[in-house]
Amino acid sequence: MVKHLTCPRCGFEFDIYKNPVPTADVIIEVEGTGGIVLIKRKNPPHGWAIPGGFVDYGESLETAAVREAKEETGLDVELVSQFHTYSNPARDPRQHTITTVFIARARGVPVGGDDAQHAAVFTTDNLPSPLAFDHAEILEDYFNFKKGVSNRLRKERFL
Repeated sequence: MVKHLTCPRCGFEFDIYKNPVPTADVIIEVEGTGGIVLIKRKNPPHGWAIPGGFVDYGESLETAAVREAKEETGLDVELVSQFHTYSNPARDPRQHTITTVFIARARGVPVGGDDAQHAAVFTTDNLPSPLAFDHAEILEDYFNFKKGVSNRLRKERFL
C-alpha cells in the first residue's frame, strides 16, 4: 500500500510505503513440567498470550525471541527450532504484523515482567481464556505437532 504525501514547503510529492511489522513469539517448554509458558497481557489487546513482541531495528528474529522471552517471563531460553510464520493481516487488531514462532526450552519458574502482568505454565488440558491475537490457532498447531499430527496449511491463513 502506497500513500502519497506532499511537502508543504516545496510541493515535492513522495511515497510512503506501509508494510507489515515483524514480531517474534516463543513457545517456551518448561523442563520437568510438560507445559508451556503463557503470559497475561498488561496492555491491550488483553488476554493470555505466547511470550513475544516486536523485532527491534537491527535485531534478528532469534535475538528478538530470546529478548522478549526474558523480558516477559524472566526465563533464559534456549531456542530449539523455528516453528511457523503466521501472517494473516487480521491476526493483530492494532496493525498488520507477521510473526515467526520459535520453540524454546527453559528451566525455572516464569515471572511476569515488562508488559506481562503474570506468567504461568499451562498444558493443553488447562489453557487459559481468552487467548490474544491468533494464539489459539498457533497453540493448536503446536500441540498437534507435538502429537505428530501434520499441520496442513489452512485456507483461511491466506485470506
